[in-house]
Amino acid sequence: MELYDVMRSTFAAREFTDDAVPDEVLYRIIDNARFAPSGGNRQGAHITVVRAPDTRRRLAELGAPAARRYFAQLTAGENPWNAMLPSAVSQDVIDQTEVPERFIAPTINAPVVLVVSVDLNVVAALDQGLDRVGLAGGASVYPLVWSILLAARSEGYGGTITTMAIAREDAIRDLLGIPDTHAVAALVPLGRPQRQLTKLRRRPVAEFVTQDRFDGPAFTG
Repeated sequence: MELYDVMRSTFAAREFTDDAVPDEVLYRIIDNARFAPSGGNRQGAHITVVRAPDTRRRLAELGAPAARRYFAQLTAGENPWNAMLPSAVSQDVIDQTEVPERFIAPTINAPVVLVVSVDLNVVAALDQGLDRVGLAGGASVYPLVWSILLAARSEGYGGTITTMAIAREDAIRDLLGIPDTHAVAALVPLGRPQRQLTKLRRRPVAEFVTQDRFDGPAFTG
């Protein structure tokens, strides 16, 4: 596929066929994705390939508590897991909230789940001194994750970036033997999508790109 076609059609695939992801295909996906940039080119990411059904199911279970809070806040009209606005939803309400099966099914049903972590010893977190949630460190790992999804799309496969389970990072470390120095960045279920989207809904450029200043005129090209 042409690069721009891949970029415009890589969607969040959550429903998969029974087709396997052969080792040679998965290797090719990762082999090409590894050229993604990282802070200082330190390449501190690690990928744990999980195929065992019991382990995939356990990873899905670890994501359920965060998903309960997500849907409880959504039902209350809040922006789930927002770092700026404290939640008014009580823990009792969260505990009673049902998690839709579709939310945990990808991790259970995908033939393979990639657990992507990054060594905090080599991450360049330039915003660590600011009075807000840090984001800059993600530049050392998320380009790799997205490149995996682009490469998977090019191969006829798909997946999605999931982060719910990382709220239980310690349990994921214990489950997979990940060292304490590594932060878990994403779980990526991969498989052959049951359907392949070709048109994605995204905001037009002029809605979020401005010239010279944040409040400058829209960039229209």
